[in-house]
Amino acid sequence: MAWLVLVLSGLLEAVWATALGASDNFRKWRPTVVFFVALALSMVGLAWAMTSLPTGTAYAVWVGIGATLTVVWGFVTGKERATMARVGLLVLLVGSVIGLKAVS
Repeated sequence: MAWLVLVLSGLLEAVWATALGASDNFRKWRPTVVFFVALALSMVGLAWAMTSLPTGTAYAVWVGIGATLTVVWGFVTGKERATMARVGLLVLLVGSVIGLKAVS
């Protein structure tokens, strides 16, 4: 259960990071509200997962999921360029997250 909550919290990290970028320095209210709600839920989920999982592993997985999904969203929306190097590095990052789960 802790792993599921951790993965969902990582997904919410990508949501709040994207909303933060869209908030225009907190001038747009909708992305600002999404940012604060997703941030709170993401942190609560991470904190809860850390009660069962090692802190370093939980944090690395949380950041890895959030960072990967945020970059992929940038690719999808055209705000970031998908190069072979970037995609390859994201594959390594995802592989590292899977590896952390496998050895836990």
